Amino acid sequence: MGYRHVSVMPAEVQRFLDPRPGDTCIDATIGGAGHAKAICRSIFPQGSFIGFDRDRDAIEHARQTLSPYAPMVRLFNDNFVNLPRILAMLDIDGVDAMVVDLGISLYQIRRSGRGFSFQADEPLDMRMNAAADLTAADLVNRLSEKRLAGIFRDYGEERWAKRIARAVGDARRKSPIKKSRQLAEIVAGAIPKSCQPRRIHPATRVFMALRIAVNRELDCLADLLSFGPGLLKTGGRLCMIAFHSLEDRMIKRRFKELAKGCVCPPDFPICACGQKPMARLLTRKVIQPSQEEIMANPMARSAKLRALIRL
Repeated sequence: MGYRHVSVMPAEVQRFLDPRPGDTCIDATIGGAGHAKAICRSIFPQGSFIGFDRDRDAIEHARQTLSPYAPMVRLFNDNFVNLPRILAMLDIDGVDAMVVDLGISLYQIRRSGRGFSFQADEPLDMRMNAAADLTAADLVNRLSEKRLAGIFRDYGEERWAKRIARAVGDARRKSPIKKSRQLAEIVAGAIPKSCQPRRIHPATRVFMALRIAVNRELDCLADLLSFGPGLLKTGGRLCMIAFHSLEDRMIKRRFKELAKGCVCPPDFPICACGQKPMARLLTRKVIQPSQEEIMANPMARSAKLRALIRL
């Protein structure tokens, strides 16, 4: 299998971003380049497209996929937290549209060889950027049971976090935990069979939590939410897709702050701060994939889309 990934809610993303010929647009997590290709098609031939991804394989795939639009495409194997620096380097002071899809790609799960999943027995790696220092094996074998339990609970919302961390500690005292299936079996063995989830593998939440921790995903998202809206021109649009409840809550809260403006305490009779709204919400309620899309692409089932426009 080559680099394969189906981008979620492509029609909805295009509708909310509304890219036009000549626009400057960003895909901060280019992945399989599905959203990127649709954007490039809309802004061609005088537009400017900037694509980011921490995964070098994703960037190489995007380079091939977007080759018909090559003169207006610039791709960076980098973390989106470095967007302000890159835009300054390119002498771009504002963009018309930006999409951020926070999901993991089908390629990373099935073909990357980095242990994102237990479907194959792979090294316990989980780095989006294969050149980064910290791996999932480092966390699993070096952190205290208390810190591991915190990661499983806080990032994976795992009910059995302490019990799983204790089982990991017992196992690694015998020999290091190096492979994805080895860890999956330890996790499954730690959860009582009567309490194991029916729709997902018992280790799913633990693997997600480790991936988030290895790649500092929530920290990076917090950084992006702080500066990202400020990169938009007036009338610029931001579309974000989350697959995890923690991510979606962060996005929802930040978007609400940007659309509210006033930061006065609620008991103030009138606004004293004078702070005006920076954005208007394009999605009053979260947008989710249709049942038809979920049937065609089961990886879309957890996707939640929110969008805003800069005022």
